[in-house]
Amino acid sequence: MATKASARHILVKTREEAEKIKQQLDKGADFGKLAKQYSTCPSKKRFGDLGEFRRGEMVKAFDDVVFKKALLTVHGPIKTRFGWHLIEPIYRS
Repeated sequence: MATKASARHILVKTREEAEKIKQQLDKGADFGKLAKQYSTCPSKKRFGDLGEFRRGEMVKAFDDVVFKKALLTVHGPIKTRFGWHLIEPIYRS
C-alpha cells in the first residue's frame, strides 16, 4: 500500500466556484494557471503543487482522493474544513 503521494489542487470557498473551474479543466484549461488565478491556498504560488506528503498528513477526505482515486485525473469538488478542492493526484509510492 502506498505511503507517500504527490498531488496538486485548487482550493476555493464555494462548490459553485469549484464546479465552474472544473468545467474549464474539462475543456482543456491549464490546471496550474487556474490554480494560480483562483486558489486560496498558498500552494497557488507553485501552480497548486503540494509536493510529496505522507498518508495521514492531509485531512481524510483529501487523503481518500489522493491515495485511492485515479492518478493524473482531476477529482472533485471535494469538501473539507478548508473549503472546496479540485484534486489531481500525481503519483503514489
